[in-house]
Amino acid sequence: MLESLKKIFGSGPSVDYGKMVAEGAIILDVRSRGEYASGHINGSINIPVDELANQLNKLKDKNKTIITCCASGMRSGSAKNILESKGYTSIYNGGGWFGLNGKLQ
Repeated sequence: MLESLKKIFGSGPSVDYGKMVAEGAIILDVRSRGEYASGHINGSINIPVDELANQLNKLKDKNKTIITCCASGMRSGSAKNILESKGYTSIYNGGGWFGLNGKLQ
């Protein structure tokens, strides 16, 4: 049960998102186009979560590290699950885009 709580609340081992990006990770912002247009992480890709399953051709390498983000972490968690179910192997839920952006600095 403790491990389940750690997964839900993110109190597991820390992740160096900056290092991942420096090593070529993709930042996938799954918010709506309007939300993305109002502010986003430079270099991120925008595919709204409700369109993700139909736009996987934009994410060709299933072994490339992908960091999902949205407004709060809920949609990015759903996107992580979608990608994993489609065979993507290195997916991280980065949570809210604004907080993730701060971790990349």
